[in-house]
Amino acid sequence: MADLVLTVGVVSDTHIPDRVRAMHPGIIPILSGAKVNLILHAGDISSHGVLEDLARVAPVQAVRGNRDWVLLKTLPLVLNLELAGVPLALMHGHGGMLNYLVDKFLYLRDGYDFARYQKKLVESAAQAKVIVFGHTHRPVNLNIDGKLLFNPGSASIGFEQELMPSTGLLRFFSGGEVRGEIIKLSGFRLKDGIWHRISDS
Repeated sequence: MADLVLTVGVVSDTHIPDRVRAMHPGIIPILSGAKVNLILHAGDISSHGVLEDLARVAPVQAVRGNRDWVLLKTLPLVLNLELAGVPLALMHGHGGMLNYLVDKFLYLRDGYDFARYQKKLVESAAQAKVIVFGHTHRPVNLNIDGKLLFNPGSASIGFEQELMPSTGLLRFFSGGEVRGEIIKLSGFRLKDGIWHRISDS
């Protein structure tokens, strides 16, 4: 039986303060409760304060999203890591501003198509066994052709009403096995950029 050697928290698309004013109240307790050794942020962070808050739980590695061009412009577009002996690529997934604009047009014309993103992700990280990304606000936890493609979903808002905010965990086991888990962030609703307990009036 494989032993757990590393637990990694994964957060993306926090959008503070451009879409919400603060992180979902469930994120820090979930990451702390999971005793994560590291936190990955897959971009659209939008403020330094988010990374500072996450760093109180565990060390943070982050990449630049399409909303991070001003305050967080020094972050890389793609970050290649080796975790527990497993090559991992962390990216937002928009592929730079030109690709972002082309994809925005295709999204508005054709809607969401995961296959379109899958090709770009794999091309950007051919050597990685695990590809962590964000951008689409849609959770993904799929093993395809020997690679784990993992998107924790948006920690703030989904592009469709039925999409709850979510975060994720990656667990690395001896022998190179990696398992992903998507965790829905419940208990609060968003109104005017502020999180309110569902039981509140």
